[in-house]
Amino acid sequence: MAVKRFKPTTPAQRYKNVIKTLESTKNEPLRSLIAPYKEKAGRNNSGSITVRRRGGGHKRRYRIIDFKRDKKDIPAKVEKIEYDPNRTANIARLCYADGERRYIIAPDALKVGSTVTASEKVELEIGNAAPLGSIPMGTNVHNIELHPGKGAQMARSAGTFGTISGKDGEYIVIKMPSGEVRKIHGKCMATIGIVSNGEHELLSIGKAGRSRWMGKRPKVRGVAMNPVDHPLGGGEGKSSGGRHPVSPWGKPTKGKKTRNKKKNSEKFIISRKTK
Repeated sequence: MAVKRFKPTTPAQRYKNVIKTLESTKNEPLRSLIAPYKEKAGRNNSGSITVRRRGGGHKRRYRIIDFKRDKKDIPAKVEKIEYDPNRTANIARLCYADGERRYIIAPDALKVGSTVTASEKVELEIGNAAPLGSIPMGTNVHNIELHPGKGAQMARSAGTFGTISGKDGEYIVIKMPSGEVRKIHGKCMATIGIVSNGEHELLSIGKAGRSRWMGKRPKVRGVAMNPVDHPLGGGEGKSSGGRHPVSPWGKPTKGKKTRNKKKNSEKFIISRKTK
């Protein structure tokens, strides 16, 4: 894949770029593997806005992704690599030997026609899934489970991966995409490889309208508001706020650490994120 740029025929085209998906197909998703996706526009069951700056956007259909990889010891052939509007990574459509089809997050370098397998012990090939305890040290993995059988929760977005760096009893030490080093049980499943579409970080939206297509509404800075509307509002001229950034309700934001030190999973974290 590569980044496609445009001739600056308009002000928006000057900065806009898109990701050219060379392997991806433009066909419709498989009907049996899609579900309705109702946009909530950031509102709760009473219609009140609980998450700001959401609404509108293009209509989508959710692609049902197999995050558990629980169909074991049955080889599957990659039929298609497809675009998924609900995530940054591409998805791969698998056809198993018994005829069942499923979607998975497509790893980088996975090709149409390749064969992947999920098992207790697999060959070290892109797209194969296995428990962390049976994958060699130094291997890059993604779609990592935190609890055996629950399904992948970590390293699922474009270009991310974790690296197996050690073993501590029945736990495996993994360096996460954020730089955090933590222990995960050896029975948790993970997929070998790096998530596809790593060029996503080079994407430039180019214009405000393209953000609206994605369901994102405009944002007004707190320092540009009046004192009645925001703690950072008011002041003569262009004031910078003069205090640590806070939400409209006075809660610290933008870098303030909020993780509960008494959380049960705290004991599994060896070192904090470096970014």
